[in-house]
This record gives sequence, C-alpha cells and structure tokens, in this order.
Amino acid sequence: MRTSPRTRTLGVLAAAVLALGACGTPGSGGGQAEPDRTSAAGGPPACEPVAGETLVVLEDDKGLQNADNVIPAVNAQVAADHPEVVELLDAVSGALDTDRLIELNRSVDVDRRTPSEVAAQFVEDESLAAPDPSLGTGTSLTVGAANFSESITLAEIYAQVLRSAGFDTQTQTVGARETYLPALQSGDLAVVPEYAATLATYLNAQVNGADAAPVASSDVDETVAALTPLAEQSALVLGAASAAQDQNAFAVTAEFAAAHDLTTLSDLAAACGGVVLAGPPECPERPFCQVGLEETYGLTVGEFKSYDFALIGQAVRQGDAAVGLVTSSDGSLGPRD
Repeated sequence: MRTSPRTRTLGVLAAAVLALGACGTPGSGGGQAEPDRTSAAGGPPACEPVAGETLVVLEDDKGLQNADNVIPAVNAQVAADHPEVVELLDAVSGALDTDRLIELNRSVDVDRRTPSEVAAQFVEDESLAAPDPSLGTGTSLTVGAANFSESITLAEIYAQVLRSAGFDTQTQTVGARETYLPALQSGDLAVVPEYAATLATYLNAQVNGADAAPVASSDVDETVAALTPLAEQSALVLGAASAAQDQNAFAVTAEFAAAHDLTTLSDLAAACGGVVLAGPPECPERPFCQVGLEETYGLTVGEFKSYDFALIGQAVRQGDAAVGLVTSSDGSLGPRD
C-alpha cells in the first residue's frame, strides 16, 4: 500500500505489506556497499535508472500480487433489511476502475480537494444518484472508513449515493481494521469500503486460525468466492467487487519504460538485468517484493535501496533507482496505456 497508516496489507502477511522493505535502515538509501549491476552471462544487459517526472506501473502479467479490488462490506442485518443498499453500492463498484481510483486519489492527495467534494463530483459524473429518493426514508446509516484518504473518499462516495436514496447517512473515520470491523459486525457501522484479498486473508485467519492455508490470489473472482463464505460467517454481506485495485505494484519512469519498450514486469525481466530496486526495508525478504520479482519473473536485482515508503516514488523519479514498489492506485502515478 502506499506508506500510509493503513493496516490492511497488500499481502496481509503483515499488517502493512506497504511497509515492505529490505536490508538497511528506512530512508538510508541502503543497498549493498559494492553493488554488482552486471548481468549474468547470457542474460539481459544491465539497465541504468532513467530520471523522469512521470511514474508508470508495469503490468503484473504473471499475477504476483493478490487481487485487492475495492469491494463494499455491509452489515448482514442492514443488507437483509435494506437490500437496496447493496444494489446502490454495486452501482458504485461498476463505475470504479483503477484509473478512476488514481484520479480520485490525485484530487485529494495532490490537488488537495476535500474527500466530500471529490466524492460529490464523482457521483455526479457517473450519474450514481438513486432514481428513487425515498427508498431509505427514516433509516439512519453510518458509513465507516479506515484512516487513510482513499478509504475516506470511498466512504464519502458510498454515503452520498445512499443519501440520494433518502437514507440519513453520515461517515465516520474509525481507524484500523481491528477497530472498524467489529463495529461493522455489530451494526454500529452499516458499510465500509474494503479490499478483497486483504479482507479474505484477515477473515480467514479469524475464522480458520492464523495457520490456515491462504485463500487470496491474483484472481479476483476466485478471491471473492473464497471470501464470501468467510464474510457470511462474520455477519457481513459483500457487494460486487469493483475493477479498482489498490495493491502492491512496481513503477518505473515513463522515460525508462519508453527506452526499453516496457509495459509488463515480464518485459522488464527480459530486457534488463542488474536493476536498481527501491523499496521499504524488508523488501528483499518478502514474496510480494524482491523475492517475487526474482522467483516469479526471473528479474535480476543488482542493487537494493531502502527508503521510507513515501520516498520510493521520488527516488525513482530522480534516477536513484530504476524500479520501485508503489501502490497501484497512488495519486501521483501517470496514466496507464
């Protein structure tokens, strides 16, 4: 995830895979004292970093990351009493994809507009207001959010759509999943924007134990199919998963991508050896970071540089690293082809 207070993880093997990293101390610029960036015999040539202002995400074409698609999680009693709530939120999911999520985050995190203002514009642009403004008359609902801006913006979108149907709706930023999920299960919260793979991993551990076999994967349909019975056992009902994903991703500058004709991580591994990788401190040990790049894609990492998560993108822009761990919905990312 973006280095944020978010406790949902992109692998949920840790409460924040965004806090992935590598050897060295955070923010140290780390890495090896004498990196060897030369490619292996017969392998692709070493590709030096290329500075540039625009970061682009390389497609995870082999499914290294789990499918953390945005998905509404609704209190089961609320869903039973008011099935129109799920229907309205499903319409929101249908209007969301990763590019739109990036735009929403850019509006809040870069352009400094308020989540409420950005949500109102999104609801208007996507014609998400309910056709019947009296559906929820007399019913009060609280939409919860985790304490990071993307979740708050999504919660505002949910609330404004529900409000357009006559529900007396407010939003409440609660904090981490460990805090807001019990409130959602008890009915103190009616709905929370969630992330499919992370929620599946979290509930799987709650229902089946910490050592339970993983149920999340890079396939969103398979992940939601595994999540659904876990949600039912946890007094939750799921809406439709959106196409919008907020998960670990690897970005390069647009100039680097153009120089080596890259659109996917497989392209990177085929074109470049001995790359400089920027990530948070535990990255070299994590299956969703350097280990995954090496084992899933066969990418040769010549040097690892450790940064606080918020500084990784800037390191890549400045040409201090060729590729860096980011989140796929980061508002500072450039448009995807």
